[in-house]
Amino acid sequence: MPNRDSAYLIAPSPARDGLTRGVTGVDHQGETQDIRVVEERPLTIFLNSREIVTAMTIGDYPDYLALGFLRNQAMLTDADEVTGIEYDEELGVVVVRTTVETDHEEKLAKKTRTSGCAVGTVFGDMMEELEGLTLPDAQVKTSDLYALAATINTTPSLYLEAGAIHGTVLSQGARPLVYMEDVGRHNAVDKVAGWMQAEGASAADKTLYTTGRLTSEMVMKCALMGIPVLASRSGFTAWGVELAQQVGLTLIGRMRGQRFMCLSGADRLVWDADPSAVADDPKRARRKSAT
Repeated sequence: MPNRDSAYLIAPSPARDGLTRGVTGVDHQGETQDIRVVEERPLTIFLNSREIVTAMTIGDYPDYLALGFLRNQAMLTDADEVTGIEYDEELGVVVVRTTVETDHEEKLAKKTRTSGCAVGTVFGDMMEELEGLTLPDAQVKTSDLYALAATINTTPSLYLEAGAIHGTVLSQGARPLVYMEDVGRHNAVDKVAGWMQAEGASAADKTLYTTGRLTSEMVMKCALMGIPVLASRSGFTAWGVELAQQVGLTLIGRMRGQRFMCLSGADRLVWDADPSAVADDPKRARRKSAT
C-alpha cells in the first residue's frame, strides 16, 4: 500500500517490505557495520503482445512505471484507450493493453540511447512533438520553492534510509502531491507520469521536482507532460537549458538551502521570500545532490 500522510497523496514508503535489504560490511576504520541497501529487480514492459523494454527498478508501482514510460516515449497517445494493466510479480512482467494495436513498431525503430541511467532511452519523434508546443504561463513563488524543498528534504524516504536512489515529486505550489523514488531518475519521472495518466491529473498548475540532473531528456519529458516548471537540486546540461528556453519551460536548478539558479523562464518568478530567512538544508538532505 502507498504511504499516505497529510502532505502527500503518495509519499515514499522506506519501510515497505522488499525495497531494501540488510547487509554487513566493514567501514574505513575496520569496524563492522550493518546497513540497508536498495533492492533492484528487472521489470519487463509489454504493450499488448509486444515486449518493449526491461527496466531495472525497485519494484514499487509497476503499473504507473509502465504506463508512464509508454506515455513519455510517445508510444501511447491521448487517442489510445488503455483497457487494462496486468502485473505478474513472480515473472517481473507488466502488460499494458489497449483497444487497438498501436504504431509502436515504428517508434522502436527510432530508439536511441541517451545519457540517462536505467531506462535512458529517447525516441526520434519526441523532438518532433516539441515543435509548436506551448506550456501554460504559470507563476512561481519563490516562497513556494523554498517551502517545497524543505518538505521534500525532510520527508522519510528510501534515500534517507539507504541512499543510491533518485526522487521525483509532483507538486502544486508549496504542496508536494506525489513523491516517487527509483534507482533511475527516468523511472521515477515515469511513475509520476503514469499516476497523472491514470488519475487524469492536470499539469498546468504543477511543478516537477527531481533530484537528478536537468538534462535534455528530463526537460523533454517534463514539457511533453505539460508541466511548466522543472526544478532540481542538481545542475544543468547546455542542451537541457536550450530546450527549456525553446518551449518556455521554467528551469530551476542547484536548489540548496537559500540558493537556486533559474536558466529559463525567470520572468515567471514571483520574488516573495527573503532568502536570508530561509534555513539551510539539513545535513542528511545535502547528499541528495550527489545521487
